[in-house]
Amino acid sequence: MTAKVATGGAITEGAAGPMRAVAPGGPGIEPRWTSSAKSGIGTSASASSRVWFTTSHGILNEIYFPRVDIANTRDLGFMVADGISYFSEEKRDCDSKVELIAPGVPGFVIQNTCRDGRYRIEKTIITHPHVDALVQRVRFSPGAPGLRLYALLAPHIENQGKGNDGWVGAYKGMPMLFARRHSISIAIACSAPFRAMSVGYVGASDGWQDLSAHYEMSWRFEQAPDGNIALTAEIDLEACGNEFVLALGFGGTPSEAGQVARLAIEQPFAHLTQHFIGEWLVAGKDEHELETTPPLPGALVPISLAVLRAHESKRVPGGFVASLSIPWGSSKGDQDMGGYHLVWPRDLVEIAGGLLAAGDGAAARRAFQFLVVTQEGDGRWPQNMWLDGTAYWPGIQMDEIALPILLADQLKREGALGSVDPWPTVRKAASYLVRNGPVTPQDRWEEDSGYSPFTLAVEVAALLVAAEFADSAGAPREATYLRETADIWNGSIERWTYVTGTDLGGSLGVDGYYVRIAPEVGEAGLPLAKSIVWLKNRPAEFASAPAGTLVSPDTLALVRFGLRRPDDPRIVSTIAVIDATLKTETATGPVWRRYGGDGYGEHEDGSPFDGTGVGRGWPLFAGERGHYELAAGNRAGAEALLATMARQTSEGGLIPEQVWDAPDIPERELFNGKPAGSAMPLAWAHAEYLKLARSLWDGSVFDAPPQTVQRYLVEEVRSNLASWRFNNKCRSIPAGARLRVETLVPATVAWTTDGWTTQRETLSGDTGLGVHVVDLPTEGLGEGSAIAFTFWWPEAGTWEDTNFQVTVVPAGGV
Repeated sequence: MTAKVATGGAITEGAAGPMRAVAPGGPGIEPRWTSSAKSGIGTSASASSRVWFTTSHGILNEIYFPRVDIANTRDLGFMVADGISYFSEEKRDCDSKVELIAPGVPGFVIQNTCRDGRYRIEKTIITHPHVDALVQRVRFSPGAPGLRLYALLAPHIENQGKGNDGWVGAYKGMPMLFARRHSISIAIACSAPFRAMSVGYVGASDGWQDLSAHYEMSWRFEQAPDGNIALTAEIDLEACGNEFVLALGFGGTPSEAGQVARLAIEQPFAHLTQHFIGEWLVAGKDEHELETTPPLPGALVPISLAVLRAHESKRVPGGFVASLSIPWGSSKGDQDMGGYHLVWPRDLVEIAGGLLAAGDGAAARRAFQFLVVTQEGDGRWPQNMWLDGTAYWPGIQMDEIALPILLADQLKREGALGSVDPWPTVRKAASYLVRNGPVTPQDRWEEDSGYSPFTLAVEVAALLVAAEFADSAGAPREATYLRETADIWNGSIERWTYVTGTDLGGSLGVDGYYVRIAPEVGEAGLPLAKSIVWLKNRPAEFASAPAGTLVSPDTLALVRFGLRRPDDPRIVSTIAVIDATLKTETATGPVWRRYGGDGYGEHEDGSPFDGTGVGRGWPLFAGERGHYELAAGNRAGAEALLATMARQTSEGGLIPEQVWDAPDIPERELFNGKPAGSAMPLAWAHAEYLKLARSLWDGSVFDAPPQTVQRYLVEEVRSNLASWRFNNKCRSIPAGARLRVETLVPATVAWTTDGWTTQRETLSGDTGLGVHVVDLPTEGLGEGSAIAFTFWWPEAGTWEDTNFQVTVVPAGGV
């Protein structure tokens, strides 16, 4: 068959053999990422190898270098053809079996068996233990004569499918394929000779188009600049006896990438594999490891621990990304640069907690140290960020500011803080909380502002923990104020988030329940149950709902973090509403959705989320519910939910963000009770699995803060203070309460209880945390009385131009 050469942008017939030509069809079709349904996540334990990889459908997907947040490929797989009439692609035409290379070691053995019986491909995939290369040993077993094997790589360098350059070249005389974008280069080398090589533009002149049409490489293009490109090479199977090593080298220049690739294939693969496994088996087993940690129950413990460790940065230790995947990646392009390979402070704390539960105190401490160096000057953390601390999304979530405080306490309790002094970081975070809470600009689902039971639980727990750190640091003034604020907020949770007398409650036979989120009530003051919540990811006509119609498993945090008892009637009734409205039984066990009306998921027909959709069940909720069941004394229920999480994984044991909870749609690879198309693995879910396993071993909730349990469940501390602040203006206080007025700068409060017939003035006191307070003596005022006040701002030399008023109502009537 003759080759085809580019002339004037078209493909024409030409003489056989390599041709020096630029591929036509540039820049190629619009780039897309690939499936988020990963079956494996891998990297070396060594910090000197800065390569991470993912697998799905039996092939390599995104490969990351030099940081775990920078993807450089879409996928790398093999194609098979016979030169006459047969073409097959392993990711589409094979049944795949995936196994860890060793227990707890994130390297993989993948067996792909073609469904028509014509071939089998076995791959062992690792990263080089000490240089920046991915290495795979490949055995090709043909079941029919005349079959030839081709490698196909789609570079997406620096998180971009556009603007990649590709060419056919060599390093020191060894033929290689190269790709480059800006400061990152990739080289593909093989221990077997390449019979043919070509580069082209995806959808126009790439190897897939060639082979699927001609059953052999009939096109030879040496360059494909500035586009969405693919690199193709035929492996000389006769020269290698059907077994070879294929390496991808990475570097700052093509020469560096070529050198690394050649080094990787020159070293014996068995030797590399031995070192790869050996280094992982000792990972975390240094002098800092918690020797007292017992072996945890649960089939997924080794896999979960490997998944978490594989998500850590090597250039910036302790920077764990949320997931090495892009949700619904095959429908997303360059505009979604981050995917989930970003650091969310919330996910980072959850990951650290899972590592701590499994005994890796050193890794958990590294995560806290990462938080120390990425904390903003005002005490907060970005909503999410690149590994250098640069914010990706601009939101503020108060739970992400509180959770690092709880991590510091967990490290302290587990003896894993080492020489780290957490107080400066804790102090700044606690200051931000008391200056800006309790309302959160975004809940933990990154969607709505208001009062969230989960966020409130974390905030209150964090303030008590911070008070304990303040005591240890010799800061009694700060400690007192933190405890008083925690008590005020804890005593207000029901006023802010609990509804009674709703139609939903009546239909389910419960008096009341905690809502998913309650908007901060404006001056008009709608009843809580009727306040409007705006729903993200929904069509405009379904984009709002009354707060009283929405519940969430988030409420379980009130028990997990020690603020409410598991048998509290308000908790029990809320669980009844959650189960009635959010729980679905699937083929692998129960799942719970985030909240009613959630739009973050596939559409009803299984098509990918595209800004709207239908939220599906999350396996991590099985873990959170398991912790509740354990706290409630139902150990068997907790064990069953741990097993449910294990059943809802991919073939490689990876826990997804969401599970398909509707009837099977095989053509979209959606099966009831198995992973949906969102992120997989979700490191947070694997951390939750490890924490539930540890909690079952301990017989109690592993990450429950003892400070809240002691103060609110044992001592039953209640506050007689009621807080007024500009970001949270209360309009009434219960009889017998003392009103605390809080400002962010020094103030003199002018106040009256007789309609300004008389006036008193009180200077604010400094808490040491950026908040100034005045406690007004309202505890003696009768029901129906009112206190009015305004402010003199001494630093500005002006009066506030508004008078404010708070009314005294019967106790319990706020």
